[in-house]
Amino acid sequence: MSQTASARLTTHRATRPVAIGLFVAVAAIIGTFVVRSAPSAPSFIEAVRHDRGAAAAQADGAVTEADGVLPDGVTVFDDRYPGVANLDPDLLRVLRRAATDAAANGITFYVNSGWRSPEFQNQLLREAIADYGSEAEAARWVATPDTSAHVSGNAVDIGSSDATAWLSAHGAGYGLCQTYANESWHYELHPEAIDRGCPDAYADPTQDPRMQK
Repeated sequence: MSQTASARLTTHRATRPVAIGLFVAVAAIIGTFVVRSAPSAPSFIEAVRHDRGAAAAQADGAVTEADGVLPDGVTVFDDRYPGVANLDPDLLRVLRRAATDAAANGITFYVNSGWRSPEFQNQLLREAIADYGSEAEAARWVATPDTSAHVSGNAVDIGSSDATAWLSAHGAGYGLCQTYANESWHYELHPEAIDRGCPDAYADPTQDPRMQK
């Protein structure tokens, strides 16, 4: 082997680990971006809002912001909206404390839905039955006004994947727990979770004993 060829081989061997290292680093960065950017599955109310628009939902159902309808971009700190202000005070206080801590990581707690009037809940239920084709299937996603934790102000639907991911990792420390396995956005307050951890999520609302009223 010539001296020139030997030098080329040495250089090639030296640069291969560097190239491989750069490739792995770039792949990791891209993977992180994709995970953080991937949207969570939309809640039924989010799908309704984006398919038809909040204004259309208000026009044909006569529900308004006074019933808990929320536009895009509302956070847990937006008291001007009854959908936030009418949440259970303990739930709202804990949500805001968690949201303040999450903000240190650049995460915002947007609210797709919080408190709802019975009229708003009933409209969502009617729309779910029409969309899913049966009361049984609709019940997996939307409760009746008599059983809904939203109507009582005890539930909130968090509207961004990074916020729900943060709550999945840290929510138990605040007593904030995901209630249903099929609704990654739906959180309720369980103070005992701070010491014991969150209870197992129900598969869907039809498995929740509170829904059997």
